[in-house]
Parts: sequence; C-alpha cells; structure tokens
Amino acid sequence: MSAELISILVLVVVFVIATTRSINMGALAFAAAYGVGELVADFDADKIFAGFPGDLFVVLVGVTYLFAIARANGTTDWLVHASIRLVRGRVVLIPWVMFVLTGALTAIGAVSPAAVAIVAPIALSFAARYQISPLLMGAMVVHGAQGGGFSPISIYGTIVNGIVEREKLPGNEIALFLASLIVNLVIAGVVFVLFGGLKLRNDESVTETVSVPASSSVSSSASSSASSAVSSAGSASSSAGAGAEAKSAPEGRGADLEKDREKDLEQDREKDREKGRSAEAEDDTTRLNPARTATLAALVALVVAVLAFDLDAGLTSITLAVLLSTCWPADSRNAVSQIAWPTVLLICGVLTYVGVLDEMGTIDWAGEGVSDIGVPLLSAVLLCYIGALVSAFASSVGIMGALIPLAVPFLAQGEIGAVGMVAALAVSATVVDVSPFSTNGALVLAAAPGVDRERFFRQLMMYGGIVVAVVPAVVWLALVVPGWG
Repeated sequence: MSAELISILVLVVVFVIATTRSINMGALAFAAAYGVGELVADFDADKIFAGFPGDLFVVLVGVTYLFAIARANGTTDWLVHASIRLVRGRVVLIPWVMFVLTGALTAIGAVSPAAVAIVAPIALSFAARYQISPLLMGAMVVHGAQGGGFSPISIYGTIVNGIVEREKLPGNEIALFLASLIVNLVIAGVVFVLFGGLKLRNDESVTETVSVPASSSVSSSASSSASSAVSSAGSASSSAGAGAEAKSAPEGRGADLEKDREKDLEQDREKDREKGRSAEAEDDTTRLNPARTATLAALVALVVAVLAFDLDAGLTSITLAVLLSTCWPADSRNAVSQIAWPTVLLICGVLTYVGVLDEMGTIDWAGEGVSDIGVPLLSAVLLCYIGALVSAFASSVGIMGALIPLAVPFLAQGEIGAVGMVAALAVSATVVDVSPFSTNGALVLAAAPGVDRERFFRQLMMYGGIVVAVVPAVVWLALVVPGWG
C-alpha cells in the first residue's frame, strides 16, 4: 500500500473517530500528523510543523478576542440595533444585507477571510438576538464573500486570471466573475428559503424593540405590567378597606388612613420608576458611550488596515484588542477566556495534517491520477470534485493554483472549453468555504455567540458536505459540458 493511500485512509479514520467518540478532531489530527509524518513519511518534527497554519491561528485568536470585547461592552448589540434601524424593522432583509456587504468587500479587493472576519461576528450577533438560524446567517456571509470574490480587481480574480495567462489559456475575466456570483447567489437563495428566511418577522414591532434595551425590554414590560396589576389591586383593596373603616370609625380618622395609603402607593410607584430608569441607563444598547465609540473606531481601523494597507487581519485585531483592554480593563477582563479555543485547536490540527499530506505529495498524486484517465469530461468532473474536497480542508488559492495547471493537458486537446473549465474549477474550489475546516467556515464557527458549538460544527460540516457533493456536478454540467470558451 502506497504512503499516499495510507495517509488518506488515516484521514478517514480521524473523521470516523471524531464523529463517533466526540473527541476534538483537531487533537486527533495532530496525533495523525505525528504518526503518519514520523512512521510513514519519515518526517522530523520541523517538517510536520511546517504545515501548522500560524497565520490562521492568529486570525482566529485575534478576531474572536476583539469581538469578545465588543460583545462585553455592548458594541455588537449597538450594531445590531443600528442594522435594524437601517432596514426599518425588516429583519428578513438582514441576511441579504450581510451577503451584499461581504460581497462588496471582496469585490473591491479584500481577501475573503478578512471580509468574513469583519462581517461574521456582527451578523451572527444579530442572528443570536433575533432567533435567526446561525447556519443561515453564516452561509449568507460566506457565500456573499465568494460571490464577489472573482471580480477583475479582487484577490481571487487576479490570482486565477494570472494563472490562466501564465499557462497561455483562453480567459474571460467577466465570465469568471459572473459564474461565481450567480452560483453563490443561487445557493444563498436556496439556503435562505430552506432555513427559515421567509419566516423572519417583518413588521413594525421589531422597529419598536430598537428603542428599548434588549436585555431589559421583556423584563421591564413584564415588571411594569405586574406593578400596574399590583398597584391596581392594592388601590382597590385600599379603597375597600378605607370604606369599611370609614363606616366604623370617625370620619376624620378614615380620611387620614386613606391619605397615608395613597402616599405609600405613590412612593412605591416612584421607586419602580427609579429602578426602571437606572436599569435603562445601565442596559440601553441604543446609546454610544466612550467604550463603544472606541470599539467602533477599532472596527473601522481594522477594515481600513486590511483593505487599504493590506495589513494582517489577525495581528491587527490582537493589537486593537490589547489597546481596548488597556483603556477599559473591566469590559475585557474575561475576553481572553471567550476566545474560541476549541475551534482554534480543531482547525489548526486538521490543517497541520493536510500540510503533511501536501508535503508527502498526496494531493498531487490524486490530481495526476485523475488527469491520466483519458476521458476529458470525466477528468474534468473529477478535478472539480478534488478541488472542492481538498479546498474544504485547505487553501482555496493553493488548490486552484495546483488544479488549473493539471487541467492544461486535456484542455490543449480542444474537447473542453478553457473558460468554462477554469470557472468550474474556481467555483468548486471556493464555494465549499462554508466548511468548518476552511478559514471562512472556521471564522463563522468561532464568531457565533450563544450556540452549542459541537452542534453548530456538525451543521456546518453537513452543509459543507452537501455543497461538496452537489455543486461540482452542477457547475460541471452548466459550465464544462456546453464547452464554454
């Protein structure tokens, strides 16, 4: 049995054990990377660790650290309310707002993970507040990022078009962009319908909740109603009691008793009003305070640093989080513990093992085996599936850079259109970034507040599996079989 086949079988075993025994898959993957690297590939520790995704580790830690502070000081709540006001209470539009926002960011040059890192925490905080499926919101953010990801001025677009030009293949920048945009838009529409998007509230009552502190709106209303009921009951019983005493006591004494009771009731009402005002002042998420203003400035600085100056999103996030922690230590005291450490272990472990596979040549071995089949259309669909499967665990850009050159031999035969094939490979390799093992999927998993992470992880994994199983075949039928280009 070849070393490449052994490494693939070990990956399958890791999946099975992690699924059936509820063990962190990242920890299993680290053990697998050590075992396969040492025993099968004869790698030393330095070569095994060469596949450790240090950049992604910093991105996951930095972004979740910054947004943990934003959640602690109420900034994300303020952003949620601002989003509600923007769409005038139409919660049904919010997932599409997030889709368009991430798409616009990637279309103008943001790296896809950077756009998702910026938008996902806000989007998922909103989902948690208004009982929107986190899978729906996360998918809308990721598919939005990929929908704009192949514009002629985007990172993905310039990379793929550069590979096409280097390999001297026919290219069409607009066709590539539209193919990705349409596919992701269609998928987003299907996800929106299937996961309850049409059932989201779309009425004025949602707008009204914006002006009431989210944490206290229900309790304040309930306590207000209860206070009214108690006051009414107290007033009624007081009146009854006063009437009874007035009949059996001198007229002056009954009047004095009535005045005392009214005075006590008025004092109770004033105390209730004071409590309500103090709770509103403490919990009001519709107002900006210095900490929230500084956090918003930090988020804007993150966007500018990533998009305008091409700075690293993870290092920038950590730096901004440290500055906020220094200024407002009380808000950020527990932020480090809220970093998504299980997710960090999971993603870094799996990607370290994938790095071992890449170093062993397992990925090239699989791709070359497909290209040697001799049936161009069959080779094309298999390459699309390899691109989707590998990209679900590894770098989308890396797999595109490997697969497009592998397609050159049968594209040179003229039986398959180069434009359609390149677009199909590009879409297949990026649309699966909803997988929790990809950078974008990992960011969505890490950013979701108040969810059962194991359950959400399984949902993302199942959804990613469906995308891997279905989309490559669909884009092959739509773009490759007709012979575009």
